[in-house]
Amino acid sequence: MKTLAKLPVTIVTGFLGAGKTTLLRHMLDNAEGRRIAVIVNEFGELGIDGEILKQCSIGCTEEEAAGRVFELANGCLCCTVQEEFFPVMRELVARRGDLDQILIETSGLALPKPLVQAFQWPEIRNACTVDAVITVVDSPAVAAGTFAAHPEQVDEQRKQDPNLDHESPLHELFEDQLASADLVVLNKADLLDAEALAAVRAEVAEELPPAVKIVEARAGKLPLDVLLGLNAEAELHIDSRPTHHDHEGHEDHDHDEFDSFHVDLPEVEEAALLTALGQLVERHAILRIKGFAAIPGKPMRLLIQGVGKRFDKHFDRKWLTDETRGTRLVVIGQELDEVAIANELRTALA
Repeated sequence: MKTLAKLPVTIVTGFLGAGKTTLLRHMLDNAEGRRIAVIVNEFGELGIDGEILKQCSIGCTEEEAAGRVFELANGCLCCTVQEEFFPVMRELVARRGDLDQILIETSGLALPKPLVQAFQWPEIRNACTVDAVITVVDSPAVAAGTFAAHPEQVDEQRKQDPNLDHESPLHELFEDQLASADLVVLNKADLLDAEALAAVRAEVAEELPPAVKIVEARAGKLPLDVLLGLNAEAELHIDSRPTHHDHEGHEDHDHDEFDSFHVDLPEVEEAALLTALGQLVERHAILRIKGFAAIPGKPMRLLIQGVGKRFDKHFDRKWLTDETRGTRLVVIGQELDEVAIANELRTALA
């Protein structure tokens, strides 16, 4: 019988499109019998990432797999931690004898430090410990100087606000995610040459204490022995890690500057959709587009994830007999005109 020792919790954070879900999916696919509960915090009205994770049932029935994923769809974890996170953790704590590990994926716009601090609450502290905060870095985006997308827009924002100096909300958020890290994963390392990757490693290392290790990954593929069992007990020392947001009120969080909405469309031609999305990110301050599409004549759903001008796509599963074939996309960015973007997309695909 499993003892009721503290349950290890791994928090996976990182900026939009860095590959957090891909990393979690790899961990679930290679769980090797570990009993894992997953909390997915999705920024946006549609839980795309939750849908992806629910495919990773590791041999469970569909009903059992659905019970593994707790999806907090009401904004950032750091904003909803008291409203949603605590009840979910209380439920998992009650079942900790049946679990070996909890994985939490934060929103790409969430700040990890308040989440780690939540593990100082007595009801959680006595049952769980933060094994590690893993920060996933989009290596090509850091090499481009943007951390997510559109370096020219980030630079323009910097120029418009003299108080920012070299900083931007994106840069500050990136630094805060590194400040909480116990392990940093330089993801998409295969997309850079050796010189560029070394420069990214050096830039990231400047933000970290020597004890925090940096590893490189392609599509989040790393041995679980590297990712789990770090025993960092992050909740015990997180207060000593300074961040940009330590003295700000809730209403001042930089991630409040981001907008998110979804667009529903009928079946669409794949090439036309990708072309239209590429044109949208050229004209608007869109950081990320993700969702799924129904392609005429194709029995499977097309999953789409785009960061800036780069779009990844693959057919993830067959359409279910009881669901309506359609296209739904989540758009995330800054100061977005939802009506204009939706109309432009529909017009381009008409």
